Amino acid sequence: LITYMRTDSVTLAKEAVDEIRSVVSSSYGANMVPASPPEYKTKSKNAQEAHEAIRPTSAARTPKEMAQYLNDDQRKLYELIWSRTMASQMIPAVLNTTSVDLNAGDVGVFRASGTVIVEEGFLRVYKDIKEGKDKEAKILPPMQEGDRITIGGVQSSQHFTAPPPRFSEASLIKSLEEFGIGRPSTYASIISTLIARNYVELESKRFFPTDVGKVVNRFLTEHFTQYVDYDFTAKLEDELDSVSRGELEWKPLMKEFWGPFHATCEEKSELSRAEVLQSRELGIDPKSGKPVTVRLGRFGPMAQIGTAEDEEKPRFAGLLAGQKMDTITLEEALELFKMPRQLGEFDGEKVSIGIGRFGPYVRFGKKFVSIKEPDDPYTIEYDRAVELIKAKLEEEASRIIKEFEGSDIQILKGRWGPYITDGKKNAKIPKDTEPETLTLEICADLIAKAPEKKKRGRTTKRK
Repeated sequence: LITYMRTDSVTLAKEAVDEIRSVVSSSYGANMVPASPPEYKTKSKNAQEAHEAIRPTSAARTPKEMAQYLNDDQRKLYELIWSRTMASQMIPAVLNTTSVDLNAGDVGVFRASGTVIVEEGFLRVYKDIKEGKDKEAKILPPMQEGDRITIGGVQSSQHFTAPPPRFSEASLIKSLEEFGIGRPSTYASIISTLIARNYVELESKRFFPTDVGKVVNRFLTEHFTQYVDYDFTAKLEDELDSVSRGELEWKPLMKEFWGPFHATCEEKSELSRAEVLQSRELGIDPKSGKPVTVRLGRFGPMAQIGTAEDEEKPRFAGLLAGQKMDTITLEEALELFKMPRQLGEFDGEKVSIGIGRFGPYVRFGKKFVSIKEPDDPYTIEYDRAVELIKAKLEEEASRIIKEFEGSDIQILKGRWGPYITDGKKNAKIPKDTEPETLTLEICADLIAKAPEKKKRGRTTKRK
């Protein structure tokens, strides 16, 4: 029903314009069609205009007629494209906006504003689409200077100055376009990278920076200022476009960029971890008298009691979900160090509550059971912890296909099918082999031949 959608061109084909003007004339009247077709120019420097603008393949296919073939989301999208296309070739709307000052003596001056639609113009197509649900403009009654106005009622309300709204996906892309950063084909990857690297969180369709995002932003802004400048990115993209057109040589351009950039990287490599992470001091721990700070660690934001210079090693505790390095208080941070909580014993093993890299958990011997909401790690009782342990043991028991007495080797059900494990290495079961028929000797041989488990992450020696 629409033309090629991966473009930000605003140019329409002559055949399409002729048809749109014809449909506007027959549907809304000949007076709604301007004398000559309006022409538009894109505001984006990197507009992809190999194709014409997104439009209906035929203006005669109205949203009402096409609704029977579309689901609700498709219908809304088609209405948007069809109405914008039609409106782009209609006469402007004419609005009268009037403000009236009402003198209330010693109380002060009140102001009333209203808008009257003199000529609907292109707004007519939106009114039809919304089927009369559009918000009516506030219309003022006839008034003359000196008239006395009867008060129908008085309502008081308080308003506070609000900060600019946080970026949504649409408003972020709009800002990127205004600064000339990126292209339509790269906007999706920019947004997905922000989320995948935990720089932002998407809440109620709005972006909120995480502690990781704030630290990275602060570091780049302070130490790589010119490279995170809006003009730098837009200018470099313009120069790369010139290379693609054959107007510039790529080697001198890259040399001009790489020389200063490499020198900056070498200079900043000497920065200490403390300078980069910029820990925030919350106060003094009343028990030990040591400073309490929050900073970004290897596994995320965490609180710390003491310093690396102390004789005793510092104590660490990860921040809970929803806690932020910028807003956490001393009292909230000290609560984190009440872990682990000892609850007692079950089946001869100690039961405790702790908070780790992946959140709160119940520890039962060598086993760990995650604590999910609405359970609170600070208030969960022994009986509830045992319930979670039993559920975990039942789940694990259902995974066991075969065990060997006196050995750590087991045959388990896995996500991708049965496998053999000794707790350190995993081995595949040969095809066309029933797991129940395997002996301890065969399993041990397969484990011995299996590759070592890959270590997560990698470490590099610093020179």
